[in-house]
Amino acid sequence: MNGAVVSEPAVDLPPTQASPSPQPQAPLEWRFSQVFGERSAGEDVQDVDIISAIEFNKSGQHLATGDRGGRVVLFERTDIKDSACRKEAEKGDYSVTRHPEFRYKTEFQSHEPEFDYLKSLEIEEKINKIKWCQASNGASFLLSTNDKTIKFWKVQEKKVKKVSVMNLSPSNGSGNGKPAGGNVCGSSAYLPNGGISKSGGLPLLRLPVVTSQETSLAATCRRVFTHAHDYHINSISNNSDGETFISADDLRINLWNLEISNQSFNIVDVKPTNMEDLTEVITSAEFHPTHCNTLAYSSSKGSIRLVDLRQSALCDTHSQIFEQHEAPGSRSFFTEIIASISDIKFSKDGRHILSRDYMTLKLWDINMDSGPVATFQVHEYLRPKLCDLYENDSIFDKFECCQSGDGLQVATGSYSNIFRVFGSGAGSKEATTLEATRNPTRRQLQNPTRPARSLSTLTRVVRRGAESTGIDANGNSYDLTTKLLHLAWHPSENVIACAAANSLYMYYA
Repeated sequence: MNGAVVSEPAVDLPPTQASPSPQPQAPLEWRFSQVFGERSAGEDVQDVDIISAIEFNKSGQHLATGDRGGRVVLFERTDIKDSACRKEAEKGDYSVTRHPEFRYKTEFQSHEPEFDYLKSLEIEEKINKIKWCQASNGASFLLSTNDKTIKFWKVQEKKVKKVSVMNLSPSNGSGNGKPAGGNVCGSSAYLPNGGISKSGGLPLLRLPVVTSQETSLAATCRRVFTHAHDYHINSISNNSDGETFISADDLRINLWNLEISNQSFNIVDVKPTNMEDLTEVITSAEFHPTHCNTLAYSSSKGSIRLVDLRQSALCDTHSQIFEQHEAPGSRSFFTEIIASISDIKFSKDGRHILSRDYMTLKLWDINMDSGPVATFQVHEYLRPKLCDLYENDSIFDKFECCQSGDGLQVATGSYSNIFRVFGSGAGSKEATTLEATRNPTRRQLQNPTRPARSLSTLTRVVRRGAESTGIDANGNSYDLTTKLLHLAWHPSENVIACAAANSLYMYYA
């Protein structure tokens, strides 16, 4: 058993009895945890309120979301805030069974709509990506970006200071402006506010006392990184060195230092001399979680390239490339469109890369570039409808993906506000379909048999691109207008946060 972790003491078996093969891990049982911004039935959702980015911080104690209105909303975990009490509970005979709880912490306006007068181009405020940086001195730091501008934010608690004891009480002031107690001559008298009036009627000055009675969270923009991308930014990623990060658009990847906002280095450039020769664009980029010199980026042709920053200043050549070669004779008009990778994520240990294209999730081993080690079909029932999906532009939707901290599960979204969780461990058959509602497993309880097709269904003329609903392989209806594009997995626990329009749903297992 290569790589197996033995957690139980070895047992001597009779010579004729072979040791049992490891059993695949049982599928996780997902439960609803909480929801923020749940909308009531029939309530219209404003476009600016739709969530466009989700990210846990490294510890999993904080969660950030960004929306199309340029706002960043922060949440913090509350159920294990008192770690000492949790440790005591774990030592006892009972276990902590409460589900993870987060609470709203604060929000701030990260980006505003802008206008590029040189290019006559409107720059919308929508948050494309959020990345947490290393915390310092009790303050949180994060990067947020729209299509053109990256901002570095510091969020910390500030004490609200108030002057609690004035030199003179306003109620004791006399009408003609003379200090209170001015009528006392030749002797000392005590004033109501604690001052002492000496002979001559002038009280001794007493310094005001400033006290901190409450705290408030304040978000401060520390730096603005701009004017480095001609095309829309699709990715930002922190380096493990804690000092640098990358930003990627369709044709270039730039390297920045968090302390320097007016200078960046172009490390990847796929722009051809003649734009008519352009065959692929960059779709996503991410730094390796532990190797500060390694990064990966994906392309619209379905390939993933590993780049070593030690090779040259401009990484024109890759150190490794991962791509799946198509079977001969299987190419169609939609082959390249659905092969385009919309998101890539390194596993926590950096050994694997998870990628999402339109139809599948693929898991790659960075030590094996011959092909993916696992492929998961997300919504195969849509394959016969690719023509309709192309007509209504749904085929260009960008779905994100995520992986559990232990690397045993992967997840991604689909239409009808559902997301799929697959087991990526050896021998696992886990393939769970969950819906972003308070009852996430309700789709699994429906009749899985496919309904019989009536004559009217067979003879109906379907208008191209006109329909956004249909029936999936299990007989469940699907809706192309409701899509779950963004989701994130807690770095160390089985907790998933996902966005359905303006609502943030959280589940645990």
